Amino acid sequence: MNQDDLKRSVANAALAYVPEGQIIGVGTGSTANFFIDGLAQMKDRIRGAVASSETSAARLRAHGIALFDLNDVSELSVYIDGADEVDGRLCMVKGGGAALTREKIVAAVAQRFVCICDGSKLVDTLGAFPLPIEVIPMATAQVLRALTALGGTPSVRAGVVTDNGNAIVDVRGLRITEPEAFEAQLNNIVGVVTNGIFAQRPADVLLLATAQGVRTMLRN
Repeated sequence: MNQDDLKRSVANAALAYVPEGQIIGVGTGSTANFFIDGLAQMKDRIRGAVASSETSAARLRAHGIALFDLNDVSELSVYIDGADEVDGRLCMVKGGGAALTREKIVAAVAQRFVCICDGSKLVDTLGAFPLPIEVIPMATAQVLRALTALGGTPSVRAGVVTDNGNAIVDVRGLRITEPEAFEAQLNNIVGVVTNGIFAQRPADVLLLATAQGVRTMLRN
C-alpha cells in the first residue's frame, strides 16, 4: 500500500466513530482530507461539522456538509484529525499544516479526540518532526531568541501566514521527553499564541494505518 492508500484506510476507519445526528469537529491535513471525503458519503446522518481551518471548511462546504461556528456549539461529541508525530501515550506534535491553534481549540471542546495516522507517525519520543509554534508577528525575533535559549534551532516558516494572521516558527533539534511540561513552558513565552504539542489534551483513540490493517490504540 502507498501512503495515500494508508491514509484513506485509516480515514475510512474513523467514520465508525462518527455518531449520528451530532456536530463533529474535523481537522486539517492530507489524512483529514480523506476523512472529509468519506464523511460526505454519510453527510445526511450528521448535523454538520466545525472545521479547524479555512481549507477544511472549504472542502466540507464543497461536499455540502453543514458548517457551524464553534462559538455557536456547546459541545462536540468527537474531533477527528491527523498528527505529525504521536507517542505511545497518545501525546502528539501537530501543525505541519499551520492550523495548530484552531486544531487545539476544537480539540479542547470535543468529548473525544480520535487521531488518524499512518504507522510512520508513531514514535518513542516526540521531537524529530520540527515543532510548529504560532507567533504574533511583532514578537517573532524575541520568540526566536527564547527558543534558542531552550536548546532548539528555530526558524520562521517562509511564506506562511496562519488563518489567524500570524507567523509559524518551526523548532528543530528538540527531544521532548516531558511533553505536558514543555507545552506549558512554551506557551508562557510572550508572543507565542500556542505550540504544536498536544499533551495536555492528547488523543483518546489512535487509529494507526499499517500494511496489515488499521491498529487501534487507546489512551490509558
